[in-house]
Amino acid sequence: MKIASWNVNSLNVRLPHLEQWLQAAQPDVVGLQETKLEDNRFPDAVLAGLGYRSVFAGQKTYNGVALLARGHALDDVVIGIPGFDDAQRRAIAATVNGIRIVNLYVVNGQDVGTEKYDYKLRWLDAVHGWIADELSRHPQLVVMGDFNIAPDDRDVHDPAVWNDESILTSTAERAALQRLLNLGLHDAYRLHHSEGGFFSWWDYRQAGFRRNLGLRIDLNLVSDALRDKTVAADIDREPRTWDRPSDHAPAWVQIA
Repeated sequence: MKIASWNVNSLNVRLPHLEQWLQAAQPDVVGLQETKLEDNRFPDAVLAGLGYRSVFAGQKTYNGVALLARGHALDDVVIGIPGFDDAQRRAIAATVNGIRIVNLYVVNGQDVGTEKYDYKLRWLDAVHGWIADELSRHPQLVVMGDFNIAPDDRDVHDPAVWNDESILTSTAERAALQRLLNLGLHDAYRLHHSEGGFFSWWDYRQAGFRRNLGLRIDLNLVSDALRDKTVAADIDREPRTWDRPSDHAPAWVQIA
């Protein structure tokens, strides 16, 4: 199964890109973030025409997540973090062909020390408890999404700028991500690539993509049970070159 994560930054705007990419890349499962669509406007019929079933949880203007699956049902769907009171649509999970998929749009956090930063850390703590429970019931697990955290200095274009006190790279954020990994999860990209300088997000400003001023913040984390079955993982930069692109590129993992 080829499993991909893509922050589309408005599905209404990026639907033609999604259609083009689905036809070209042929993923089996896709997690979308920042759909920015209320549920009654989600293009499930269009996606069904391409062979994809979909489950989704959205809201107007902000956030929104979805899971798409080709050739398989999406079972045991969960929307939101169980037991965590949150109006923002940032999490969705389903089981596809025996693999539990959790799709996250992690809080950005604004700036270190702000209320939104504190909310991000609380949110990540709630995710940790949820993933621990999911792993106990679903050993074959993939946790994907826009994590809004660059795991280490290889994943930022300039570590002097993106440092321990910067949003997306702060000590507390990286520690929260490491706590998730310590549950028995593995960064699929790092199972196959050790070098730095390869990113999944580039700012629209300052010619960020052309100059490769990016961050790798879109991740696929695989469980211990899937680690040895993870035969490939990468980032597809091509959609970032298209007209009116998302600022993120799809990140994918292939599981045998």
